[in-house]
Amino acid sequence: MHRLCLLMMLLAHPALAQLPVEAFAGHERTTADVLWFRYFKNTSEENSRFLFFNRSRASVDYHNKTAFGLTSAVSYNFTSGIGIVAVAQFLNTGFYPKAGIQFFTRKKTFTLFTWLVTETRSDPSLDFFILSRYEPALTEKLTLFSQAELVNTTDRHGYYQFIQRIRLGVGFRQAWQTGFGADLQQAGKKTFATAQNLGVFIRKEF
Repeated sequence: MHRLCLLMMLLAHPALAQLPVEAFAGHERTTADVLWFRYFKNTSEENSRFLFFNRSRASVDYHNKTAFGLTSAVSYNFTSGIGIVAVAQFLNTGFYPKAGIQFFTRKKTFTLFTWLVTETRSDPSLDFFILSRYEPALTEKLTLFSQAELVNTTDRHGYYQFIQRIRLGVGFRQAWQTGFGADLQQAGKKTFATAQNLGVFIRKEF
């Protein structure tokens, strides 16, 4: 656990206000997750068409095996919500530059963020990412917090990896969310190895 706390301190840098941090305690591992996106401001302090996305994620299992990942992206978005995006991804296995197309829309209770990108190196992989949130009001003080995240990757050798991260709970005091979650994974070629991590989460926007 002390390793996870150290990683959280390193990853959750105070780059911007309203920084959402999630701690997820599952039956297989504990994770810390910082995921946000913000528009760059123009000279009039209004949202420009440039959007910055950042994802920092660290985990430790109950045998003290750690993993981490950092994904940052800058996109130029048209009025339709479609944009072009450049991605820099740092994982345990190395550095992966990517580029492709993106779609982003954010309403009062609904958010959809997705991209289709490919690596720009000699042995590229295809990455299809989807993040959706639905947060309607339940009462004057409570909201529903539901989030689905899908990460789908493949390479030219026919190796597939599918990740699903599901969160369902309630939000209160305009900054806290808590509830139940599941992290699921399938990976392989003709046959797939599976893994799952079921537990509870707490999320805070600082």
